[in-house]
Amino acid sequence: MKITLFQRDIVWGDPAENIRLSEEEMLNAPKSDVYVLPEMWSTGFVSSPLETNIGDGKVELEWMQKMACKLDAAVAGSIAIKAEDDTYRNRFYFVTPDKVNYYDKRHLFTYGGEHKRYTAGEKRVIVEWRGVRFLLMVCYDLRFPIFSRNVPREEGGYDCALYVASWPTPRVEAWRTLLLARAIENQCYVCGVNRVGTDPTCQYCGGTAAINPYGKIIEACPDDTQSSVTFILDLSALQSFRKKFPVLKDRDY
Repeated sequence: MKITLFQRDIVWGDPAENIRLSEEEMLNAPKSDVYVLPEMWSTGFVSSPLETNIGDGKVELEWMQKMACKLDAAVAGSIAIKAEDDTYRNRFYFVTPDKVNYYDKRHLFTYGGEHKRYTAGEKRVIVEWRGVRFLLMVCYDLRFPIFSRNVPREEGGYDCALYVASWPTPRVEAWRTLLLARAIENQCYVCGVNRVGTDPTCQYCGGTAAINPYGKIIEACPDDTQSSVTFILDLSALQSFRKKFPVLKDRDY
């Protein structure tokens, strides 16, 4: 499976422009099975949704559906939305040509006050696309290994963890280290998709990377540069590694 990760500089609070730029980048990227955008890719990280007039996200979702059909692929990334129950959610969509899957961020960033304005999701979400099982995660989730703990595939485990983020530059070494750890301990591929640029409160240098189950970086975007990388997720090699070295069967929980 071919996966493309986009390390974008997001235009603050401008969904229409971010949709335009994202579409341009996708159409110029290598043909892939999955295209992954960062956290809150259409607005930047909105900490105060009331002040920024966040809507229901239908425009962004319809665009993701359109691109999924046009590219015959999955399009993934999180946006800030006002849900039908009038709560605000940091919602990670994984959209295929015939289905909309989503995960609401479970671990809200209390240090930045996200928990005061958004409602946390209640469950973990794994989606399957073209034979590969993906765990959907958002930014701060990366710091909580129990929530992303894997199990053998025959018990419902996953093959690749997708972490989309707006992870600031001062803490980027934690981002890099934790991505490697999640790949090694869960014997899976990990995709970390972070943004670059600035917003009203933070600076972002990226650190977008694809990591294999051995903890080796396969592909990575250069820091402080809007760019993308494409890599091959080799499911047969992953299954062979797990069979030869069945770490997940020796877990404690």
